[in-house]
Amino acid sequence: MTALPIALTCGDPASIAPEITAKAWRALHLTPSCCFFLLGDADDLARRLFSAKLSVPIQKIEQPKQALSVFKSALPILHKALPAESLAGKIDPRNSNAVISSITTAADFCFSGSASAIVTNPINKDALYISGFKHQGHTDFLAYLARQRGHNIKEVMMLVGGGLRAVPITVHIPLKDVSSALKTDDIIAQGEIVHAAMQKQFAVQNPRIAVTGLNPHAGENGAMGDEDLRIIAPAVKALKEKGFSVFGPISADTAFHPEARAAYDVILCMYHDQALIPVKTLDFHGGVNVTLGLPFIRTSPDHGTALALAGTGQARPDSLIAAIKLAAEMASAK
Repeated sequence: MTALPIALTCGDPASIAPEITAKAWRALHLTPSCCFFLLGDADDLARRLFSAKLSVPIQKIEQPKQALSVFKSALPILHKALPAESLAGKIDPRNSNAVISSITTAADFCFSGSASAIVTNPINKDALYISGFKHQGHTDFLAYLARQRGHNIKEVMMLVGGGLRAVPITVHIPLKDVSSALKTDDIIAQGEIVHAAMQKQFAVQNPRIAVTGLNPHAGENGAMGDEDLRIIAPAVKALKEKGFSVFGPISADTAFHPEARAAYDVILCMYHDQALIPVKTLDFHGGVNVTLGLPFIRTSPDHGTALALAGTGQARPDSLIAAIKLAAEMASAK
């Protein structure tokens, strides 16, 4: 059993978060290592689950450690009432501050040593922006909270699914801007963070790191663009000189078949879709978003709020279950 429970944030109350949380508890409540508690409104959750015809026992707790004794028999909830009753599929900005508070409190529990990791349920960013939220999403908000505590960090996104770990070097930018955004120093810095995380949080002591090229066929020695030679290859060389087991740039179109994946433990990709397409192809419903570089463990289901499904009881919990399991494994390795 993990010595500490995992903190699960409420996500947007109007989303599928209540339903997938209940289904995740059903799937995991007999797995002590995956013990988690929800930061949310227990009464609102009970009402939503009743409407969705989901029967799950709920128990309010006052401290995270109480989850360890409750988890087997009931979903532990560290209760805090929402300002407004949630309606399935209907975003209500009045609840936005409660959503933000759930994330902040989860981070506080990790900083204080009361929780082993954070798993974040999906949020609706537009609702948060209306309430004055100044961050792009979970990742940079958690990084902001860490910096407030004096941590000098660089956050890195990793996607995990189907046995693949993939890291996009550039993330949410237009494809036309990727070439100018790619920097050798950024690839080196992210490679160092990934190497350290693989050792400390994934228990892989000598991680094998593959690096994709940007252009077709990794540029074919400059015939299809010089970024692979000018930007990526020097980063691979620098990481090798640090003693890392790294190779590339390799052609992305041959980097993800089974034999290729057997040659590495993690792959650095040059842009968002280059990393996410293979992960979602291998495991569309069970992909997990992991934030590396933080002073605590954070995972998340790799999907959004799915408002159209909210309240139907039909939302699949696969990704949240995978996120909780991975957080528990990372906490154990750490």
